[in-house]
Amino acid sequence: MAPSRGALLAVTAAAAASVALVGCDGSGTEHGNGPETSRAASSPSPTPSPTRSYPLSRTPRTIPAVREHTPAHGPGWKPGKDSGVVLAKGSGKLADEGKLLAGELKIHYRGEVSARAGDVELALTPKASGGPESYTLRTADGRVRVSGPGEAGVFYGTRTLKQSVRADGSMPEGEVRDRPDKPQRGLNLDIARKHYTASWIEDRMHEMADLKLNQLGLHFSDDQAFRIESDTHPEVVSPDHLTKKQVRHIVDLAGRLHIQVVPEIDSPGHLGAVLRAHPDLQLHNVSGVASTGSLDISKPGAAKLIDELLGEYAELFGGEYWHLGGDEYRALMASNPAASYPQLQRAAVAKYGSGAGISDLATGWLNDRAEVIRKHGMRPKAWNDGQFRDSKVRADKDIEVEYWTGKEYGARSPEEYLREGRKVLNLNDEFMYYVLGQPNAFVYPTGKRIYEQWTPLVLRGTTPVPARYSDQILGGRFAVWGDFPNAQTAEQVAAGIRMPLRATAQKLWVPGKPKLSYAEFQSLAKEIDAG
Repeated sequence: MAPSRGALLAVTAAAAASVALVGCDGSGTEHGNGPETSRAASSPSPTPSPTRSYPLSRTPRTIPAVREHTPAHGPGWKPGKDSGVVLAKGSGKLADEGKLLAGELKIHYRGEVSARAGDVELALTPKASGGPESYTLRTADGRVRVSGPGEAGVFYGTRTLKQSVRADGSMPEGEVRDRPDKPQRGLNLDIARKHYTASWIEDRMHEMADLKLNQLGLHFSDDQAFRIESDTHPEVVSPDHLTKKQVRHIVDLAGRLHIQVVPEIDSPGHLGAVLRAHPDLQLHNVSGVASTGSLDISKPGAAKLIDELLGEYAELFGGEYWHLGGDEYRALMASNPAASYPQLQRAAVAKYGSGAGISDLATGWLNDRAEVIRKHGMRPKAWNDGQFRDSKVRADKDIEVEYWTGKEYGARSPEEYLREGRKVLNLNDEFMYYVLGQPNAFVYPTGKRIYEQWTPLVLRGTTPVPARYSDQILGGRFAVWGDFPNAQTAEQVAAGIRMPLRATAQKLWVPGKPKLSYAEFQSLAKEIDAG
């Protein structure tokens, strides 16, 4: 995105030595990324203590940065031996958030009682302006009040408080008004090709929550393995897997951390683990050669098998979204799909009429699976290269496009989807793909490159789409793929994605060019982590 626009805002001479300069966009909204960003107060500053004069406060230092800060004169807030977290009247739903914060700051949790000096008060304010992830954090008179119209926003306010205390020991005086630029912000984990323990996944979720990331993709079925316990089809499950009890704990933790879990069973490709237990449904070409990981969707039993799995896991996970996959179906990667897979071509014509092809059959498959998911109250997502340019059958408009590549068969430019009015999520493999073993010219992405070169508009390669499409771009997820699962240990993966994940969080929360240099951003991350 373009850097923040507008003239720099002057501050009073008395505070010039201690207050930072800020940028304004065309609407008058100031935003930034670091210790040198604040907003001049629109009303007179609070009267300083009669026994001590305080300089105008600076913006709290957090990752991602806060969008707006109104500075004030005062000592700020720091946790003390008598400090506690309390809930405003009628805000009992914030008990989980309050208990978590109290434990993190090592102060008391007192529940729904009146705030006193030294306390942090959490408050739900349903009539406040801003979306459900927005919040206001006010530090004055020796206490902090975090309020917002939704539980998620108040939770993010507690993350700001926690990070500021970790970085600098205190929360600066003044008022923060904050909200995300994009609604979907997250991490995508391939737990099929590389097995991760439940505790490792939960650690990543806590890390995500502190960064205000709200979406965890779990790709748990692929050619190599199927990683979650099944009651309907136990024969497909790999030896190393998550139990349903562990998944329920992950989903419960996600709810408390305001993270949406997006499960994925990829089909009709990437099903090798399932097909090893169901070889009768394996796709073969005209010469009888098996197509790796591909389901023969001309067979009636194919839909029955996948729909039973979708139904089972939709009930297990619940939530808002389901990822249907749809990418890299081998039949459509052949030079002449109809000649190589005549059974699929016949099925396409039988179902969709003369002139239909295998891409129509595959698109119909995607739409049919989307309908299964909708019946469970979930919204469908699919990879971009599972939605084709020339198919007679079109992918349902409500299927969110997760754009990752422009290199595979069936891939279309991002603008083609956007011109159709589709909603798109950014998983650009140029910046956002951490592929173990670095095959096929993939290189481990760095936080520096994401921080300095990527924005949500950069959906493919390094060139952004026109800014007029910004509202259709839902956000993005940083993705870890296990192509060569032994190339790194789980601990090495966690270390390797640490700064890329922080850079991703920054670019999805605050629009425009960051105020901090990457070196300063990296230094701040170390201070917060060590605090």
